[in-house]
Parts: sequence; structure tokens; C-alpha cells
Amino acid sequence: MKKSKAIMASIEIKKNEDGFLARVPGVQGAFAEGDTVEEALFNCIDVTKMIMEYRKERNERVLHCFHYN
Repeated sequence: MKKSKAIMASIEIKKNEDGFLARVPGVQGAFAEGDTVEEALFNCIDVTKMIMEYRKERNERVLHCFHYN
């Protein structure tokens, strides 16, 4: 079974012309849009997970303030 780890990160959500934009400050590329706040949040979390997994595979840090194992 795959081992999982929880992290905490701030997510900014702003309304735009097409709906909502969510982003994780400090994580390059961690942003997503959605028609609703919930959709933008879910999409942003999904993108952030992909970025973290990619960086983990390359032994890179995501942010200075937290480490992903």
C-alpha cells in the first residue's frame, strides 16, 4: 500500500471573469481555475500533488518551509 503524508499549505482563491483562480503561493505552477470555489480548490490541490510527486522523483524540494517524503 502507498504511504501517504499530510501537509498544510495556504491556498489563495480569487474571483476572475471566468470563475475562480486558486493558487499555492511559493509553489511555481501550482494554480488552477474552476467555475466554483470548490472546483478551483480541488483542481489546485490536484495540480499541487502532481508537482510535489514530480519534484519528489527528482529529489527536489517543493518549498523551503516543508519537505515532502
